[in-house]
Amino acid sequence: MLAPREGDGVTRGHGFDKARPSLKGTMIFGYFRKNRQRRVIATLYEQVATAARAAALYTSLGVPDTIEGRFEALSLHIILTVRRLQALPPPAPDVAGDLTDAFFRDLDASLREMGVGDMAVPKRMKRLAESFFGRVKAYGAALDGGDEASLAGALGRNVRGDEAPAHDLARYSMAAERELAQLDLTALLERGPVFPHPKTPEEMP
Repeated sequence: MLAPREGDGVTRGHGFDKARPSLKGTMIFGYFRKNRQRRVIATLYEQVATAARAAALYTSLGVPDTIEGRFEALSLHIILTVRRLQALPPPAPDVAGDLTDAFFRDLDASLREMGVGDMAVPKRMKRLAESFFGRVKAYGAALDGGDEASLAGALGRNVRGDEAPAHDLARYSMAAERELAQLDLTALLERGPVFPHPKTPEEMP
């Protein structure tokens, strides 16, 4: 669904068929070198996008396997990663901003590849941005308060489009928040964000 344009610092198709470039030994203070910055963001975005495509999110946690569902899954994982980055010292907040920019460039490119006309793209992007930042606020408030019920309600409405609380997805999100909280910026950039492994039906007892 989400394939970014060439030259925007994000590998087209997330580079799923390519070896991940090594960031071992990356110096945080070298992040602002243009080429390194693009490479860091491309790799980080690929890792987040890959996590958002885990099959068990769709088979076990109730995320619809649709264009809308994949947008919701990716939005959730971007939000979780950005929250961690924003809680860390500089230059982590700049990384958070660059990651969010990469996400929106990806959405823009995806709309165009799906045939949305140039005149309609800005309006669609505005609606997507409003949806995304609404989720940032709703999920963030629930996560800040450790409120599983509120988070499950918001996820149910946004991800599945109904009033049934998405408790399994809320617990996954809260577990991801705890795991991400163990990582500093160096770990996030060198090893990538850590998300729980939701079990598939075949893995369940």
